[in-house]
Amino acid sequence: MKKAIFIIIGIVVVGIAWYGLSPLLKNKTVNDALPENTVVDQKTKSDESVVPLEEEAQEVRRAPVVDTPTHPASGFVRLVQNGDETIVRYEEYKTINGPDVRVYLANDLKASDFVDLGPIKGTEGNINYSVPQGVDISKYRYALTWCEDFAVLFNSADLSLTR
Repeated sequence: MKKAIFIIIGIVVVGIAWYGLSPLLKNKTVNDALPENTVVDQKTKSDESVVPLEEEAQEVRRAPVVDTPTHPASGFVRLVQNGDETIVRYEEYKTINGPDVRVYLANDLKASDFVDLGPIKGTEGNINYSVPQGVDISKYRYALTWCEDFAVLFNSADLSLTR
């Protein structure tokens, strides 16, 4: 009887460990195109070609990604306004994966008030996330990569320090 209990406990522990650790082994590179009609800041332009400028398209803010001690990350986050659409764009981005990792616009690093932009699409590359219509981006200081399951910050970008 004791042996059966230990086997069951072992299976549960292995299942929980796999659920928590397996996403760390899955990296995905995404290279979304820069939205059409977007202004490219020549000072920060990397390997992307300049897209023709239209009056309604503009880069609103840009900030470096700041990692946490247990979740290394790098890159930049740009807020891009393209007509009526607002895009949160991660560029030259690199992070680690985890269970239920999401992208938020938030007013603090604890994600006490946030807009969920959805699950991360990739752990490396240039990645676009659409901001839902009607969201006032001026109310949100940070772009966060957040683990929903454990309520843990993976990385952030302080968008208030730029334009």
